[in-house]
Amino acid sequence: MAQASVFARILSVHVGKVAPLGPRDVPSGFVKHAVEGPVALGRTGLAGDEVADHSVHGGFDKAVYGYAAGHYPAWRAAFPHFASLLVPGGFGENLAFDGVMEADVCLGDELEIGTAVLCACQPRQPCSKLAMRFDNHMGRAMTQTGRAGWYFRVLQTGVMSAGDEVRLRARPNPDWSFARFLRLMKEKSFADEDLAELARLPGLAAQWQRDAHKTLERRRQARATSAQASLL
Repeated sequence: MAQASVFARILSVHVGKVAPLGPRDVPSGFVKHAVEGPVALGRTGLAGDEVADHSVHGGFDKAVYGYAAGHYPAWRAAFPHFASLLVPGGFGENLAFDGVMEADVCLGDELEIGTAVLCACQPRQPCSKLAMRFDNHMGRAMTQTGRAGWYFRVLQTGVMSAGDEVRLRARPNPDWSFARFLRLMKEKSFADEDLAELARLPGLAAQWQRDAHKTLERRRQARATSAQASLL
């Protein structure tokens, strides 16, 4: 089998402990710090990284959060009052990527990093913790710009560290970049054909597959009901 091609580089690796966040001291692992040297990766995340609310964070399909470090200059320009926080790791990512953005990563991509293999399985959706760290405008800006990053499922545990090369092992869905997916989300413009494809898309997180199937079925039922009503 051909060797996987070099795809990007890990600029930094970040982990965080659960600690009070925001004016109400809500427990959260959002704030992370850079780790020097090798870090072990298990099925549900990096060693030393903690999750406070498991109902919406963590788990197999949100084991690791990756973000494009190249976005931070634009964020600092747009939000200069938060410039000191808008640095790699600032959005709570575990892996700050150098050399790729949402247009360069596709749903289902399998990436080799260190001795581990990860699958990019879903985008990040802004949550209340982002507002607690910054303000209410940040989440809307992330949605509007599509600079959201991506979550990974762990296919093979291993060890990784800052400076590691990222190798693209497989790309089963070349037509489904995260940039495209996030744009359709923002515009709420998924066509039926898109939903049918997403409902069975290799590598996509199961919850997104189920949601695509449910939305498609609701549309079909609505059209059937409308057609039946027109005959009465």
